[in-house]
Amino acid sequence: MKILITGTTGYIAKRLALQLLEDKHELICCVRDMNRIPDEIEEHPLCSFIKMDFLNPEPNKIPKNIDVAYYLIHSMATDADDFEDLERQCAHNFKNLVEATQCKQVIYLSGIVNDDSLSKHLKSRLQVEETLKSEKYALTTFRAGIIVGSGSASFEIIRDIVEKLPLMVTPKWLNTKTQPLGIRDVLTYLSGALGKEALFNKSYDIFGPEILTYKEMLLQFAEVRGLKRHIRTLPILSPKLSSYWLYFVTSTSFQLAQALVNSMKVEVIGRPSDINDHIKIEPMSYKTAVELAFQRIEQNSVISSWKDAVSSGRFKDQLSKHIELPQFGCFKDVRSKTIIDEEFTLNQIWGIGGRNGWYSFNGLWKLRGYVDKLFGGVGLRRGRTHDTYLEPGDPLDFWRVLFADKKEKRLLLFAEMKLPGEAWLEFKIVKDKLYQRAVFRPKGVWGRLYWYMVLPFHAFVFKGMINALVEPK
Repeated sequence: MKILITGTTGYIAKRLALQLLEDKHELICCVRDMNRIPDEIEEHPLCSFIKMDFLNPEPNKIPKNIDVAYYLIHSMATDADDFEDLERQCAHNFKNLVEATQCKQVIYLSGIVNDDSLSKHLKSRLQVEETLKSEKYALTTFRAGIIVGSGSASFEIIRDIVEKLPLMVTPKWLNTKTQPLGIRDVLTYLSGALGKEALFNKSYDIFGPEILTYKEMLLQFAEVRGLKRHIRTLPILSPKLSSYWLYFVTSTSFQLAQALVNSMKVEVIGRPSDINDHIKIEPMSYKTAVELAFQRIEQNSVISSWKDAVSSGRFKDQLSKHIELPQFGCFKDVRSKTIIDEEFTLNQIWGIGGRNGWYSFNGLWKLRGYVDKLFGGVGLRRGRTHDTYLEPGDPLDFWRVLFADKKEKRLLLFAEMKLPGEAWLEFKIVKDKLYQRAVFRPKGVWGRLYWYMVLPFHAFVFKGMINALVEPK
């Protein structure tokens, strides 16, 4: 089949694309930024890419002869006031474009919406479903609750909480019931629905075999990790305090923490149906999903993460708009050093951040991360998706990877920390020298004051970092 996929760089779509390619389908992948095409599928002979922003779509870019389209566009991390209008507009534009093709089926992944008091984001999911309905194609909707897999927002947040806090004093929403579903099962539902006429113009709740409270999920997660944890719930924590609790304890952004808290107050219990007979699946237990996720992590083969979405930080534009370093109106710290072993230096550059740290004065980097968190930034807790591999769009502590090419021997990062301006950090090897450039474009007087306040630290932090990148210990 010829299949259109939206949200290609997202957590679900990137994994689904790999599975569909294994099944020998031809894919047309929509991306907002051609610099963010996932390396895993970029060179695949059955995969092609089109640049498409469904909020500002260009007509006639989608091939007419597609058979099926997946609508996988969604971000819980946005803080836009008109979030619901933007989601509806995006779905409406997608519908108009697909209706002009030969597409027979659209498959949409939504959220379970059976509770009477839905959160803003779940209401928006239901609104999108209504918008996508068409007389030109059949709509198949899968409604999922908590998705458990390496790199998923829920998995990483639970992991942060369980591994950091032996004793937890938690909000009352931890007693809310849900039905977690493994990411592998989600992909089986999505791929198994292709072309199945029995599923046309129908919606199905998809869920795991257990009904668990979030507290039970935390405790079962701890069992899988071999950790003993104690949890006490308080009835007094407001949604805002709960959001701050999640924000400071975990790697999530404050916007995502707010969205999650609002959703977690709602029971997510699926309605039974015959969907498992149609797809031929027996969903795995929560513990099994957690164990499989850690197998991926231990093998360093996490395919996608919620942190990959640019909305998980302060970045709002396409990466390509920031890929050229500004030349004027900027402060710069430029250093160079003759390299001894090019392969060693490249490996050091590609391993920077996350668990490896920044090679010099890590305490100061951590302090900067804590300060960023206090001011509502992303802090250092996002880490990195892979320990030794980077591609454009990846999160790297409080940076975002703009450009990463080992053949060109260049890595460019853009700061997502809270700053009175914009900052870039570049590493580039030219002949036998490593060039390290920190560029800051200040915004107003505060930006200039900020640069001069941190300037004394640059003398030893950046000097120590370039030395560590060049000199094997």
